[in-house]
Amino acid sequence: MRMIPADEVDRCLNFPDLVEALREAFRAGAIQPTRHHHHVEKPDGAASTLLLMPAWTDFAAAGSSEGGYVGVKVVTVSPDNNALGKPAVMGLYLLLDGRTCEPRALIDGQRLTLWRTAAASALAATYLARKDASRLLVVGAGALAPFLARAHSAVRQIREIRIWNRTAANAERIAEALRQEGIAAVASENLDESVGWADIVSCATISSTALVKGALLKPGVHVDLVGAFTPAMRESDDEAVRRARVFVDTRAGAMKEAGDIVQALESGALAEKDIVADLAQLTRGEKAGRVSDGEITLFKSVGAALEDLCVGKLVFERIGRSGG
Repeated sequence: MRMIPADEVDRCLNFPDLVEALREAFRAGAIQPTRHHHHVEKPDGAASTLLLMPAWTDFAAAGSSEGGYVGVKVVTVSPDNNALGKPAVMGLYLLLDGRTCEPRALIDGQRLTLWRTAAASALAATYLARKDASRLLVVGAGALAPFLARAHSAVRQIREIRIWNRTAANAERIAEALRQEGIAAVASENLDESVGWADIVSCATISSTALVKGALLKPGVHVDLVGAFTPAMRESDDEAVRRARVFVDTRAGAMKEAGDIVQALESGALAEKDIVADLAQLTRGEKAGRVSDGEITLFKSVGAALEDLCVGKLVFERIGRSGG
């Protein structure tokens, strides 16, 4: 079994290739049971969340048992880790041979998650963001923030990026790191003003209160909501959902776990029939994405095990071909 650390994951991936790999993965489909979601109470501090995310090749649909994979990701989310200087999200990905279930690779789950989450947002943006979108606002300054900036920049001609975070110093840290890569990024001190400025608003937080106010969204903006992975969390208010055409990564996940969707359904700001499409429907051409330059689009992701399987397979096969 191959052990694949974070630096090897970085070495063999890029966003243009990964977005296309995910596009094909959603078109083809996979077996992905609803993820197991466990609340881990602690004697003090915030509870952690333990997630188990399995998926495997849909051999019946593929018509063959050759070349398939089984995979499972074990992830923990611990909000108090930020105060300790550690990532809130940690995990490992186990990739198995599809025919024998022999372990093939154990992959750094944190890095795999960052790549696949940002790539899924970029994939959605290829259908939902305006072609001429050039201003990106990233809300949140965690580990995912620079990946979202790079991913959206890979699918649209992004010329200006603003980073906003409740702790301004963290936003500046991300902006400076992006500038070192030659990306025009600055820290923003005014969230509301920046929401109205942006062509794409991409949020990756664990907020339990709405950050993106729908009244401030300009016509034509695309809202990409990545955080808020439990029903108690949310990053947008009801007005943002009400004004937008709404899309999700998977309907089962969004309807059960995505706070922005669950709470809007409960308040009546959104009806189930108003969820236009998921990524499978978009990639297969079964539903249309953006249909006019002036409409507001909103994409809510909670993560899909199919995405992890796609990235794990890509990393494993590329490292094998390179002889690394």
